Formats: sequence, structure tokens, C-alpha cells
Amino acid sequence: MVTNNSQHISQQFEKELQDIRSRVLALGGLVEQQVANAMDALLTGDSELAREVISFDDEVNDLELSIDEECIQIIALRQPTASDLRLVSGILKTITDLERIGDESVGIAKMAINLSEKDRPKRNYRELQSLGNHVRGMLRDALDAFARFDVEMALQVAKEDRDVDAEYEALLRQLMTYMMEDNRAVSRVIDMMWSARSLERIGDHAHNVCEHIIYLVEGKDVRHLSIEKAEKVIRGEPLD
Repeated sequence: MVTNNSQHISQQFEKELQDIRSRVLALGGLVEQQVANAMDALLTGDSELAREVISFDDEVNDLELSIDEECIQIIALRQPTASDLRLVSGILKTITDLERIGDESVGIAKMAINLSEKDRPKRNYRELQSLGNHVRGMLRDALDAFARFDVEMALQVAKEDRDVDAEYEALLRQLMTYMMEDNRAVSRVIDMMWSARSLERIGDHAHNVCEHIIYLVEGKDVRHLSIEKAEKVIRGEPLD
């Protein structure tokens, strides 16, 4: 009788963990759409779409808080084993980064509204499109790695952050040149810079999600390590 009860509790606990994982992916889907809509609003001058991104932020926040509360309840009531506790801890870190991606999307949407009220340049803000596509790809792949608990994929996505940083720095130099060539463009270019900064930060948060995946699967904290050192830690190789 005790065995049956223990088995029931174990099955219920597993169901709760699976439910949380599903809700994290739902949150990821929401913020992924937020990023896409914010970029579309920026590139097309659609201020109404930008306002939708801003108004939708409450739903993202509510879901993040709900998952957070469920995780705390599990820790308090289930007294999970080390591996399950690691999973819950990794999820708590992951949803924080996802919520912050939503915040960065709101920032881009606000810049989109500002830019929609100004004369649009000939290139129509296409300078930002490549960076936007890059970080959207990083976020999509990071969420895919989370869904699969795929450490190798997480490592590959994390490596992309260097390319995003390099692209961001090149874009800033380009935008600085615009300002020096035409002082009438200063206000518009500053808004573009803030948008680029938000995109770069989204890449950072996607990178963080990958580090959390590595932690919850392997039990190894690779934060503050280079990708090369993280790979060695995961494979049990000595660090130089």
C-alpha cells in the first residue's frame, strides 16, 4: 500500500515537472513572437503593432510569475532530489532570461513608435534587419535545445553570441558614420542604436538560456567560462 502511494506521488511529481517544462516553452513562444512583432513594427513603421507588443508584456510577466510560483511550490512541498532540484533551479533561471527578452522587445517596440513619427530613410532601417534575424535565430534554436535538453545544440547556439556581438559593434560604427555625415539624422540614429542594443541583449539572454540548459542537464555551471573552456568542462577534460 505504501509502495503504491509512493509510486502515485512519483508519477504526480513527474507530471508537475513536465507541465512546468511545457509552460516554459509556452513562455518562450510568447517572447519569440514578441521579438518578431517588434522587429516587424520597426522595419515597417507599424506603430499599432508596436503598441500590441507593449500591451502584451503583461501576459509575458504573468506567465513568468506563475511558473516561478509553481517552481517554488515544488521546492517547498516535494523536497526534490538533487537532479530534480537542479532542473527546477535551471528553469527558474531560464524564465528570468525569457522575461527579460520580452522586456527588450518592448524597448524595440518603443523605438519603433518613435521612428514611425520621423522621416524614414531610403534603406528603411534594413541595417537592423540582419542583426534582428540573427538573434531571432539564436532564440529559436535556444528554445529548441531546451525542448530537447540538447547540450551539444546549446553549445552551438552559445557560440553564435560572439558573431552577434561582432555584428552589433560593426553596426554601431556604421550608425556613428551616419551621424557624422548628417547631423539631422542624430535623433533617428540614436533610436536605431537603442534598438540595436536591445537586439544584442536578446542574444545575450539566449546565450544565458543555453548555459542554463547545460547546467540542468550536466550539473555543470559554465557561466563566466569561455565556450572553449565550457566544452572542456562538459567533456571532463582538464582546463589549461
